[in-house]
Amino acid sequence: MAGPPSPPNRHTANLLSPMTATTRQEAVRSIASDAFLDLREDISGLEGEALSDSFGRYVFSDDVQRQTLPEGIYQALRKTIETGSKLDLEIADEVANAMKTWAVSHGATHYTHWFQPMTGLTAEKHDSFLKPTGSGGAVLEFSGKQLSQGEPDASSFPSGGLRATFEARGYTAWDPTSPAFVRKSASGSTLCIPTAFCSWTGEALDKKTPLLRSCEAISRAAVRLLQTIGESSVTRVSPTTGVEQEYFLVDRQFFHLRPDLMATGRTLFGAMPYKGQEFDDHYFGSISGRVLDFMRDLEKELWLLGVPLMTRHNEVAPSQFELAPQYSGISVSIDQNMLTMSVLHDVAERHGLAVLMHEKPYLNFNGSGKHMNWSIGDDLGHNLLEPGNTPHENLKFMMTLTSIVRAVDMHQDLLRASIASAGNDHRLGANEAPPAIISIFLGSQLTEVINAMIEGRDPANSGKGSLRLGVDALPELPQDITDRNRTSPFAFTGNKFEFRAVGSGQSVAYPAAFVNTIVAESMEFICDELDARGGANAENINAVVRETLAKHQRVLFDGDNYSAEWVTEAEKRGLLNRRTTPEALAALSDEKNTALFERFGVLTSHELESRANVSNEIYASKIRVEALATIDMAQTMILPAASAFQSQLSETIRGVRGVDESIPTEAQVEALHCTASGAAALQAAVNALSEALAKVQGAGHGDADHAMAMLNEVIPQMEKVRAAADGLEKVVDDDLWPLPKYRELMFIR
Repeated sequence: MAGPPSPPNRHTANLLSPMTATTRQEAVRSIASDAFLDLREDISGLEGEALSDSFGRYVFSDDVQRQTLPEGIYQALRKTIETGSKLDLEIADEVANAMKTWAVSHGATHYTHWFQPMTGLTAEKHDSFLKPTGSGGAVLEFSGKQLSQGEPDASSFPSGGLRATFEARGYTAWDPTSPAFVRKSASGSTLCIPTAFCSWTGEALDKKTPLLRSCEAISRAAVRLLQTIGESSVTRVSPTTGVEQEYFLVDRQFFHLRPDLMATGRTLFGAMPYKGQEFDDHYFGSISGRVLDFMRDLEKELWLLGVPLMTRHNEVAPSQFELAPQYSGISVSIDQNMLTMSVLHDVAERHGLAVLMHEKPYLNFNGSGKHMNWSIGDDLGHNLLEPGNTPHENLKFMMTLTSIVRAVDMHQDLLRASIASAGNDHRLGANEAPPAIISIFLGSQLTEVINAMIEGRDPANSGKGSLRLGVDALPELPQDITDRNRTSPFAFTGNKFEFRAVGSGQSVAYPAAFVNTIVAESMEFICDELDARGGANAENINAVVRETLAKHQRVLFDGDNYSAEWVTEAEKRGLLNRRTTPEALAALSDEKNTALFERFGVLTSHELESRANVSNEIYASKIRVEALATIDMAQTMILPAASAFQSQLSETIRGVRGVDESIPTEAQVEALHCTASGAAALQAAVNALSEALAKVQGAGHGDADHAMAMLNEVIPQMEKVRAAADGLEKVVDDDLWPLPKYRELMFIR
């Protein structure tokens, strides 16, 4: 007797048949009744050994560098990493040889310069270590030049006008601050070298380069600030991050039965199920066996890659989850988050699952974000956002805090632009995420300290459990300095700020670079103010801190950011509320912002303009794809299902009346009318959407105008198509509905 089908076929067999109700129902039966089939090829290598011995095995880490490099070469490399000094080619040759030998020992046959173009994804071109000798043999070769610089074709990456398409030359440049790693798979291993990406004229074509420049900018400004108050031994300051990642899981069979999920990452259709998230029973609930197996496999692979995952849990929406790593340097942390997203997809596929990174995959359910936990520390090991045990430490804290408050208020527009995307527009302000209004939460105790400082009085409840600031005119800080506020977009949480508005699918590079830059500008402002007043004495520090906080306190809000009252209050305060991406991206064309980025060497005017163009282009392209998918699915899947149901009803009505006209058929007639009117409404909405899309596409708009037209003319018509289709889902016979429903996508796992 024939045995069961091989595991891979279990997840692909149904895809070969037409997308009928039978297909959907078979997928439900298969997922609900089959035992989980292990599709993994064991590449983890963790079984039977201590986790601590395996962590970072596939990373060319500091420990590996120390073991594989001569002492002088190792110290030169450390100096480059820690100070940004240039690495001589001779030293680069030694590093490259050691890196190649180490990577080959882990099975690597190729290397790639792993970079982050303006698409928001990662990119790579693989080159072999193998070099023919000319005598029929070959050797393994990898030079310092190959390590330090690559030359991938740049013609098909978005440049936003920085170069013409025919100007294909682009360069990748090794970022030694982020360690190389070996990416293993069942088909082989590759050495991945984190790099920046620029044009042959030196203009940044990626997200990494502005980030690295912003790190230099904030280091210069913060060192100046610290040296102003007497910390002459500090020579470098570095930002750190810890990036929490939310995501959804769905069975891969369902995923492939939803063309909208495959094409756009979100469901363009779907009526609300009977039960949603109203019972809060998923949040922090028991993790299902299948998902936990996936998570364990994910963690093993990421631990081997040196990603310090610390937590895992169920999130609010059904089938939504979150993971969080430990803090690390900002370049490393952001590279690790990009790597995490890639590994999430790979491991999910091995488990017969699909990962959804879209900010709002399901209408009327919580969406997903990233929480960028940002802080800043000096090269002596001090966190500038950590209130300490001495007056001087708390003075540093207060001046740093003042810089951040001013920065966020002055540059609300840039922070909003940094997290703008079509997906995030669905999530921000949807009673599950911070609104598009940028504000700061400090907590009641710290807010009271600031209010007292501005008003020239002692703060309430100071004294016991308080921390002196070292300047007599400044009040004391409470030791228990803050609560948490999960509704705030920019919340202080003890020794860091949590930027909660970042979208789940985006790179954190832009938000981090923008935060670094605006804080650097405010630190420079405070230093300039102190210099203008004669130096950093007690009287001048108090005056600058008090005046700066008084001027920018409107951005401080400790209440419920989800409430309608806050929207009204924020408008009274003069805070921006740019709800959509096209509105938000206008900030990148503002002359004051161009001047800011140019002043600190983060982005030239042309580079900033290119970011605006690319972001608008990506927005318009995403809406276009969503509109085309909406039209196609409505016409080829939903309308035929409605027609089939009408035919069934008509046959039933005729059959019943043919037997006995006295038998009541009012229910069937009502259902027929309801379905027919729903189908007519759907067809009319599809026609209107098609016309709107054709009009916008043929208008010849520039990038910004094109994005705005998509927002104003196409999206409203898409919403009408969805409303009509979701109405039909509630009427059409369940056996005829072609798409897996929310109750299946979210609750069968």
